[in-house]
Amino acid sequence: LHFTPGFQDILTEEDTAALLYMYEEEKVARDVYAAMYDIYGQRVFDNIGQSEQSHLDAVKQLLDGYGIPYPAALPVGQFANADLQKLYNDLTAQGKLSFADALKVGATIEEVDIVDLQERLAATQSADIKLVFDNLMNGSYNHLSSFTSVLTRTTGETYVPQYLTQE
Repeated sequence: LHFTPGFQDILTEEDTAALLYMYEEEKVARDVYAAMYDIYGQRVFDNIGQSEQSHLDAVKQLLDGYGIPYPAALPVGQFANADLQKLYNDLTAQGKLSFADALKVGATIEEVDIVDLQERLAATQSADIKLVFDNLMNGSYNHLSSFTSVLTRTTGETYVPQYLTQE
């Protein structure tokens, strides 16, 4: 994601909280995909994990530009937000069960990401945040499609959405 933020918006407390949360949520995705790549060695996890790093970088650019401190130095698999730590732990454990489960975990992460981005987009007036979150959401839809395609192609299973509609 390449963009030139304006850094002219006046951010609300809700905007700041949204940026911090989405930064860590993107880190959850990247870290889970890295763990799944280590286990299964499947390119889909590495490719999408690299994309998640670019998502992290985009949110980091906003955090830096607005002077918002964030937990940048946390090691892989560790999170400041307890809910996101639990999500990481639960999804990593589920993904270790089988390759199919790992693909379902990937799809679940992308669904959660889309829902969270939709909520935060609806709540902000910041042009910078809207630009970045729109791009992140488009990426998440692409990632969701990739995970569900690989699942169907390799297992014959059709992914059943948990947070979005089938459409």
